[in-house]
Amino acid sequence: MLIRPATAADIPAMMKLVNHSATAAHWSRAQYDRLFGGDAPRRLALVIEEEATLQGFLVAHEIAQEWEIENIAIAGAARRRGLGTRLLGEFLKHARSQGGTSVFLEVRESNHAARLLYEKWSFEQSGQRSGYYAQPQEDAIVYRLSLM
Repeated sequence: MLIRPATAADIPAMMKLVNHSATAAHWSRAQYDRLFGGDAPRRLALVIEEEATLQGFLVAHEIAQEWEIENIAIAGAARRRGLGTRLLGEFLKHARSQGGTSVFLEVRESNHAARLLYEKWSFEQSGQRSGYYAQPQEDAIVYRLSLM
């Protein structure tokens, strides 16, 4: 198992993975391309591979020492094997090493597996955004983790 920074060459595999995930954010190709553009804000994209096959990824960005997890997805066949835990752990290690003070994210209210993962890492619910998600419309639960 390998966790490494994503590259532009990973975009097709990332998009394919998301297309099979109902809970991940479905970005356009242009949004993925911007992750690797020279004018991209402080962003981090990590991928997790097994046997040279992309099994998941996490994308986050940093603003004034606060990180937001923008997208995270694990391949269906790879779920419940600890890959999300390892990916999130590697991201949190990076955020701390960069002087990050906190991490926040939104997650679908019905995404119990993701919510359990975040709570396992001591994220706390800090709010709710009514009707935040579309297709299907659903509220978002906001989670926050203090890194200090």
